[in-house]
Amino acid sequence: MSQYFKHHVFFCCNQRQPPDSCCNNQGASELQAYAKSRISALGLKGKGNIRINKAGCLDRCDDGPVLVVYPDGVWYTYVDQADIDEIISEHLQHGRIVERLKI
Repeated sequence: MSQYFKHHVFFCCNQRQPPDSCCNNQGASELQAYAKSRISALGLKGKGNIRINKAGCLDRCDDGPVLVVYPDGVWYTYVDQADIDEIISEHLQHGRIVERLKI
């Protein structure tokens, strides 16, 4: 049985009330939208390719913001568009884990 998506990426976009930490207070929704648009612009969206999704709490907000790439089960943190670009280029396009962002 083949996979529907080569990679399925889930961005924690959970929103908690202060003082609890949450990924959404660190730009998760904006960077998820950026990743989704980049994947589309690169022609990598859809069946057999890559799917970018928002997720509720992934229970790692203290490490956040976080995303997880399946089926690899690799967790990343990130701070800006450059980090997202690196994850897209290195991991999603070339299969190389970005060790400096891995958690």
